[in-house]
Amino acid sequence: MRYAYALTGALLLGGTAASLVLQHPATAAQVAQNEPGTINAGAPRAGAPMSFADMVAKLQPAVVNISTDQKVTVQQPANPFAGTPFGDLFGQFGGGGGGRGGAPVTREAQSLGSGFIISPDGYIVTNNHVVAAGMRGAVVTSIRVTLPDRKEYVAKLIGRDAASDLALLKITAPGPLPYVKWGDSAHARVGDWVIAIGNPFGLGGTVTAGIISAVHRVTGQGGANDRFIQTDASINQGNSGGPMFDMNGNVIGINSQIFSQSGGNIGIGFAIPAEEARPIIDTLMKGGSVKRGYLGVGIQPVTDDIAAALGLPKNSGEIIGRVEPSGPAAKAGLRAGDVVTRVNGTAVTPDTTLSYLIANASPGSTVKLDVIREGKPMSITANVTTRPPEDQLATTTGSGDDFSGDDDDQGSEQPAPASNAIGVTVQPLTPAIARQVGVDSTVQGVVVSAVDPSSDAGQKLRRGDVISAINGTPVRSAADLARGVQAAKSAGRPQVLLMINRARGQSGFVPVKIK
Repeated sequence: MRYAYALTGALLLGGTAASLVLQHPATAAQVAQNEPGTINAGAPRAGAPMSFADMVAKLQPAVVNISTDQKVTVQQPANPFAGTPFGDLFGQFGGGGGGRGGAPVTREAQSLGSGFIISPDGYIVTNNHVVAAGMRGAVVTSIRVTLPDRKEYVAKLIGRDAASDLALLKITAPGPLPYVKWGDSAHARVGDWVIAIGNPFGLGGTVTAGIISAVHRVTGQGGANDRFIQTDASINQGNSGGPMFDMNGNVIGINSQIFSQSGGNIGIGFAIPAEEARPIIDTLMKGGSVKRGYLGVGIQPVTDDIAAALGLPKNSGEIIGRVEPSGPAAKAGLRAGDVVTRVNGTAVTPDTTLSYLIANASPGSTVKLDVIREGKPMSITANVTTRPPEDQLATTTGSGDDFSGDDDDQGSEQPAPASNAIGVTVQPLTPAIARQVGVDSTVQGVVVSAVDPSSDAGQKLRRGDVISAINGTPVRSAADLARGVQAAKSAGRPQVLLMINRARGQSGFVPVKIK
């Protein structure tokens, strides 16, 4: 947020006597934010026109409709009449006469979105999700672009970047095409007017106007491009990929997504800033691929509860929940439980996350990480590698990045005696128990055998959870756990931070209040 402060002076005219009033310096300089005369409310700026009509008339010819044709292969359900006299009759409707399900069938599907032309020779920017397959088993067979004059062209996909949700298309048309230029989103301010042009619901060119509600909005998706312009200009289905214009008619964003519980517009829309999108589009136009930095860690935000458990300031740093074996972080000596507070001197905060800073580091570069380990500050130097493709990460990292203490099967069904002040009963983790609860044989710790449902742990832990550490100190016995709780109480901390391992490779940190 940027705030403008103005000081005003009084000029006494007409020969009246002036008296000097002495004030404390601190109060004399401070005035109300909306004090009359402190806000420039004079002649309308370029951001407050009487009508958008002239601007829209110039811009709309460069905004296009994008549609895809897709083929979707789906598995037919089993024929419930298989093996009966009616099996052959109903097989033609239910997917064959076999009892194990009919043969897969291929169906057609379509998608609609928007885009805008950025060069007279037909390069078009849109969202990746507009031209990507809409569901599993779907294949995009063609991409079609329709101009406002209803002329239709088959588009070629030049390049795409799933992480930033951007794609670049190319059409070949006779003669030069109308196009629009990039603007400077870095100087966009909250309260500036913006216009969104797109093709929601396939209705044809549609224009909405609003203001910028926030700049550099972090939505929690992580990665190098979790920075959005938030607007209250209506962005509906089909607006995806369309341009967001400033009042000079320049593209400062690509309309990308909305926040909604119902799927409809509620005045919270997000656009990819031009400053983030333009370098990616330039790379795709040159035939290159976008490369991002990678450390090989799973990350958890330092919530208020975690900060209280570790005795750290709020909103400072992120905690390492998982370290990929043989990855860059592991080679650098980073451990699960480390709290990274700075990257190359830049503070890690909820608005400037560790994921954002590392993803924007050049692969092959070296970064200095300021880390808090077991309450002590230290520095670690790591070599950043190239981030693998998103689909590859999805199959190799498991769910460690999104670990949560909450679970549908929480706690024990019956009250259990608390062996310590956090309300859990534990026992040593043996190889047989490890197999039973589904954790890897390399995991060490104690297994939760019961949880007091009246405790905070009763809302977050469950039987079978393996506690590997408490506040960064390894736990190998019930006595270790009790000592960790007592140490936290002696330090005046209201909670402890437990490292939890669960089945299927899930691991992460859960703050638990001391009873």
